[in-house]
Amino acid sequence: MEIDQQHQPDKTDRQQSMFPPPPPPQLNRSLKRLLTITNCLLLCLGNASGPLLLRIYFLHGGKRQWLSAWLETAGWPLLLLPLSLSFFYRRRCDPSARTVLITPRLIIASAFIGLLTGADDYLYAYGLDFLPVSTSSVLIATQLAFTAVFAYFIVRQRFTPFSINAVALLTVGAAVLAMHASSDRPAGVSVSGYWKGFALTLGAAALYGFVLPMVELTYAKARQPVTYTLVMEMQLVIGFFATAFATVGMIINKDFQALSREAANFGLGETKYYLVLIFAAILWQCFFLGAVGVISCVNTLLAGILIAVFIPVVEVLAVIFLHENFSVEKGMALVLCLWGLASYSYGEYREAKEKKERAVSHQVQTSTV
Repeated sequence: MEIDQQHQPDKTDRQQSMFPPPPPPQLNRSLKRLLTITNCLLLCLGNASGPLLLRIYFLHGGKRQWLSAWLETAGWPLLLLPLSLSFFYRRRCDPSARTVLITPRLIIASAFIGLLTGADDYLYAYGLDFLPVSTSSVLIATQLAFTAVFAYFIVRQRFTPFSINAVALLTVGAAVLAMHASSDRPAGVSVSGYWKGFALTLGAAALYGFVLPMVELTYAKARQPVTYTLVMEMQLVIGFFATAFATVGMIINKDFQALSREAANFGLGETKYYLVLIFAAILWQCFFLGAVGVISCVNTLLAGILIAVFIPVVEVLAVIFLHENFSVEKGMALVLCLWGLASYSYGEYREAKEKKERAVSHQVQTSTV
């Protein structure tokens, strides 16, 4: 992905034009396809596994919302390994290669997105304390509708009849769940607690629907080639600030002091308590890295679609491993969400096809002039 820059040549530029620097490496089609597939797999793995592990934490005695929010981005140090490999590879090809590609301007933008992500993590984790995973995943599907709305204002992605239909269907799907709260409440959760979880999860969907277009806008304003190394560096900054946000909440809530006590009383045992926390941090990092990677390789739309398309997978896994009830109302909401997803996807496919045909037609007309 290349971002054009306006640059007025000066005397120094004219002198250096005799020995121009080598152009930045371009991703060939096969490598870009490999990166796209890899990021799609990372996003899907984290999207399917992360919510289940957080729900397991709450089901078996976990009570710390700030800790569960912290787990969603605490795996950011794992990015240091691929970044180190990328650095040594770049230095091998070019001894004068920069140590880091991210600029102060992108650090500020990534820090802001990281704080928003930290707030989103808390809303999602807190809501999951009161809702079944299957219900939470259907509500999170409305993120695609919020993404469409925010993308319209932030990155000028226009509405089509298909996207409007998708937004309407996703909204109705959430309303179906809302009207049958009594049949969906987990044991021990009050009606007011269910509604709290419902509102918090919708808030998380709305906030992440805002975050995804902001990431795409940051790429568009980067003023430098957006390579996958730069994407990982930005995600490292996002993860650091999101984790710092949750860490402050944990300190205020005294979660660190309660860890050993909570582990000792965990329903699955102390060892499995820590394993749940560790794997949750790793798998959620897969999700976030995959999301920003898909945005950089393709666009925000595909990231939103992949998040939504895995709803049935999460539903099935929740029924199998957590023995959650799959009610008729939940099935109706799921069908509406998938219908909305299909409508949105088909509309974008048609638009992309028409755009390509117009570009080919314009190229033919230009060549014949």
